[in-house]
Amino acid sequence: MDGLRRLASILLALGISGCEEPQEPEAPWAWELPVGFPEPYVPPDNPMSAVKVELGRRLFYDKRLSQNETMACASCHDQARAFTDGEATPTGSTGHVLPRNAMSLTNIAYLSFFTWANPKLASLEEQALVPMLADFPLELGVQIDPEAVLARFRDDPELADLFTRSFPGEDDPVTVSNITKALASFERTLISGDSLYDRYAYGGETTAMSPAALRGMNLFFSERAECYHCHAGLTFTSSFRTATSEPGPADFQNTGLYNIGGTGAYPMGNGGLYEFTGDMADMGRYRVPTLRNITLTAPYLHDGSAATLEEVVALYAAGGREITEGPNAGDGRTHPNKSAFVRETDLTEQDQADLVEFLKSLTDETFIRDPRFGPP
Repeated sequence: MDGLRRLASILLALGISGCEEPQEPEAPWAWELPVGFPEPYVPPDNPMSAVKVELGRRLFYDKRLSQNETMACASCHDQARAFTDGEATPTGSTGHVLPRNAMSLTNIAYLSFFTWANPKLASLEEQALVPMLADFPLELGVQIDPEAVLARFRDDPELADLFTRSFPGEDDPVTVSNITKALASFERTLISGDSLYDRYAYGGETTAMSPAALRGMNLFFSERAECYHCHAGLTFTSSFRTATSEPGPADFQNTGLYNIGGTGAYPMGNGGLYEFTGDMADMGRYRVPTLRNITLTAPYLHDGSAATLEEVVALYAAGGREITEGPNAGDGRTHPNKSAFVRETDLTEQDQADLVEFLKSLTDETFIRDPRFGPP
């Protein structure tokens, strides 16, 4: 290597152009996974690298990624809230109010489908295009003037260097496509597996969970409460993929939240999978969200209409939600599309409190404080 550097210096001194000093190869990516966690799936056209992850982290927190420079990805995905925003539904950079709650990015590397109800988005790279380019509701607004947004990063020497190193060999690596690849690479590192539950279940710490949380865990995985049917596996959701597995079928469930006027309708603009298929059997069907770090991600449900975990657990114990007055009045418990696993149970108040304690044990304090995931 020293000989090559000397040769490059001599050639440059002689004024011979087209020969640059050789670059050190970028360090290969090494996963640091919690006990029991397999390697996530990574698409072949976007391999992981440390420099690309760093680029993605910087872009994730950079408000220059929005057309008017007022918000970043992190504006709706705050690390302290397990990468949610604490709002019922977010507001975009120009004031458009989004119809759906900001989903947690916890363990998003293991998901096989993304967003609340879009069955067509099967990669993080594709998903990133939605907040960047969607016209309505408008979020980041990159589509208004993409060249102006890209110019901000081309004109930043540090970021321009990260783009060049992340995508070697490209004449102009600062592109919308490469932004999505960098963002996806960073998001794949957001792996959480150090909760009290993990320490108990995978770390062998028999005293990690409280007696109430253990009772709640036993209920959670029982046929009596039925929770585990949809909130399964490492991700506590029905969407799952690893480096060695294929994605399962897209799973969307109606949980009996609405049944306006007994007609089966959901509020306008929040029909779930129905909005993509036009099939009334899909009305009110949504992707099952992860329960990891759930205590940090209130308010809950696809529209943020439940304020507390106690409210959510009571709703499921009742077999759905009855709304007695107002424009959304109706009995969701009788919705014709409701999942068979959402049914009225005999759970007592103590049972429900124990389930909440179990859900609290899924909080990973290390994850929300890890500087690798925070602002640069």
